[in-house]
Amino acid sequence: MASEYLEHKLALLPGLPGCYLMKNINSQIIYVGKAKNLKNRVRSYFKSSHTGKTAQLVSEIVDFETIITSTDKEAFLLEITLIQKHQPYFNIKLKRGTGYPYIKITNERDPQLILVSNIKKDGAYYFGPYPNVYAAEETIHFLQKVYPLRRCTGYQGRPCLYYHMGQCLGACFKEVPEEDYAKQIRKIKSFLNGNVGRAEKELTTRMNKAAADMEYERAADLRDQIRYIEATVEKQKIISNDSTPRDIFNFYLDKGWLSIQVFFIRQARLMKREKRLFPIVNTAEEELASFIVQFYQRKNTVLPREILVPSSIDGDVIEEILHVPVRTPQRGTKRDLLEMAGKNSRLVLEEKFRLLELDESKTTGAMKEITDALGIAPGHKIEAFDHSHIQGADLVSAMVVFVDGQPNKKLYRKYKLRTVDHADETASTLEVIRRRYTRLLKEHGQMPDLILMDGGDIQMNAVKEVLEDELDLHIPVAGMVKNDHHKTADLLFGPDDHHIQLDPKSQGFYLVQRIQDEVHRFAITFHRQVHSKHSLSSRLDLIPGVGPKTRNKLLRKFGSTKKISEASIDDLRGLGISKEVAQTIHITLAAETAEIKSPRTPSQL
Repeated sequence: MASEYLEHKLALLPGLPGCYLMKNINSQIIYVGKAKNLKNRVRSYFKSSHTGKTAQLVSEIVDFETIITSTDKEAFLLEITLIQKHQPYFNIKLKRGTGYPYIKITNERDPQLILVSNIKKDGAYYFGPYPNVYAAEETIHFLQKVYPLRRCTGYQGRPCLYYHMGQCLGACFKEVPEEDYAKQIRKIKSFLNGNVGRAEKELTTRMNKAAADMEYERAADLRDQIRYIEATVEKQKIISNDSTPRDIFNFYLDKGWLSIQVFFIRQARLMKREKRLFPIVNTAEEELASFIVQFYQRKNTVLPREILVPSSIDGDVIEEILHVPVRTPQRGTKRDLLEMAGKNSRLVLEEKFRLLELDESKTTGAMKEITDALGIAPGHKIEAFDHSHIQGADLVSAMVVFVDGQPNKKLYRKYKLRTVDHADETASTLEVIRRRYTRLLKEHGQMPDLILMDGGDIQMNAVKEVLEDELDLHIPVAGMVKNDHHKTADLLFGPDDHHIQLDPKSQGFYLVQRIQDEVHRFAITFHRQVHSKHSLSSRLDLIPGVGPKTRNKLLRKFGSTKKISEASIDDLRGLGISKEVAQTIHITLAAETAEIKSPRTPSQL
């Protein structure tokens, strides 16, 4: 049931196309949607009953905003832009920069055939993308043997190894005519466009000629190349006589979860498939359309010549945005592939449900147990902090992040303390919290729903001082308390820092325990790295002739005392160190290492 405030806002909604942004109690944008009629769509969230992810979304909404657009296409584009900008929790999100490799023929005087991950407007030829990286690499290796261009770095006055192997046209020692390159490039382009029969026929002719000329080794090499085509290129069943690069999308929806399958058709073959699973809020058709547009906007990618979708998808808007034909096949092989993608979507989702039944209590269920015990709004993201030092030296802090009860290691952060030079829990906490959340505010990053500190009221009060007094942030903060056996006991929370006891057998308790163990492990590991580096730096500084520049060179090159001591004097001199200093370093560290391995007994002292 909507609050009185939301009721007033709902009454003022226009019946126009546009986007809506749902917000939670912390004013974070948790969902972005589009609608042809904002009034009808937004009201439906609060005036209808829901299940699954939609029900969870509605339970967290405390406010919303709308942005009116002129057309449905504009709303579609704005929705994608807002999702990519705000990364709302309840939206389908695709990471930028996660794509597949391309085979590139470079645009230069002596062109090369290489594998790249991004497309640039540099006049080069690009083929792909290739979902199977291994297949793309093997295809390049084959082409370099059969239709060589340049394999070396360029002119060096003598033939390179690849030239002797027949895999380079000789730019390493002579000027190769441009027509020679153009001839090879025509054959490579033909091959990559699916015409592998021509390559196989040409190789067979050359093999027979070599055998007739009694060049048996050459004939055997050509025979192996033909077998390679059969084993690697031809192993994919040809699905049609049409070599048009196309992608096929289909889906299956059940219990609020959307399962998507993408089939990549390249060189008239099904190269690979990709599968995605999402709990969704809107209709499956709208979410799939949004997914498809985001799928091709992840980076500057090469679009297929055609996109195939089920008949329930409005392909006109997608086609208008991507400028690629979007069709629904009615018969034949393409129709069969579309149906096969749908069947695979269903199988994957049914498997997911079986796993979800096992995992939910340990993840989202455990998270809800914690927020319920603390009496705070439902949340998803926890950030936890811990400090580490040895007798006040090498002070560091670390942060781990758990989302829906699972660690997200990409979001972990390490901090070398700058303003603290002795063991001071309050000062350490003030610095790291100030640095973390000042940065999040500047970057408009997503704030956590709960902050956990490994410690008691000292750390908690320091956190609140920074968040509430300095940054005007109101994020719940709790302390993870350990018992006399150094095991997780309970949480400190609230104005009076009273103890919140969790059932020791509950999944919420186990989650707090995992978070406390993980942040401690992460902080200790980081501290050991810093301490080891500082110890090595100090030992190097004591060696006569080793200054800051030499020390940094040694650290970058070798990284440890053992590796430096094992290096030869010539290796050390290769860093620009004089012979005398190199000998001193070698003798000093070798002596230290020997002493560590064979310490003197009391009788030897």
